[in-house]
Amino acid sequence: MTKGILGRKIGMTQVFAENGELIPVTVVEVAGNVVLQKKSVETDGYEAVQIGFGEKREKLSNKPEKGHASKANTAPKRFVREFRDANLGEYELGQEVKVDIFAEGEVVDVTGVSKGKGFQGSIKRHGQSRGPMSHGSRYHRRPGSMGPVAPNRVFKGKLLPGRMGGDQITVQNLTIVKVDAERNLLLIKGNVPGARKSLLKIKSAVKAK
Repeated sequence: MTKGILGRKIGMTQVFAENGELIPVTVVEVAGNVVLQKKSVETDGYEAVQIGFGEKREKLSNKPEKGHASKANTAPKRFVREFRDANLGEYELGQEVKVDIFAEGEVVDVTGVSKGKGFQGSIKRHGQSRGPMSHGSRYHRRPGSMGPVAPNRVFKGKLLPGRMGGDQITVQNLTIVKVDAERNLLLIKGNVPGARKSLLKIKSAVKAK
């Protein structure tokens, strides 16, 4: 069964393992996860649990959000996501989901929005190769051939310069190094998508061995 929680990226640090190995970790704050809704096959066509994270000022909340949150006896949340294949029997409406649902050594997938990098060329954006750098080449960092001459247009899907970053990305099979229940923190090995203070969705790995 899938387990999941929402959090905010605090930043990166490093910790020592018991064998003396230095492990780079991302610190994620996961306080205040509340179950907003339980979806079932009968009413919604699929099973899922909906969780909200992060307080939202009343001024920023509309009536539907307030009504939806009031059913769970909580305030409207800033970040709301669903987790499918969850064991619905373990969740109650309005229940707080705490960090201790995960344990040290578990493998998770982390979803977030990557850092925006602005308009970038095809070498940085798509990893393409550059042209010869010799004098007179005049073809150093350009995007390459635009395709055949016959249909005199550029085909859809051609890898060209453009806006880079700001996409939803999931990094799979990351190990939880430590669960700090007192401070509601998760320490996850390696890096996760997004800038500091960005919002993350953490769930059980789908491809864990």
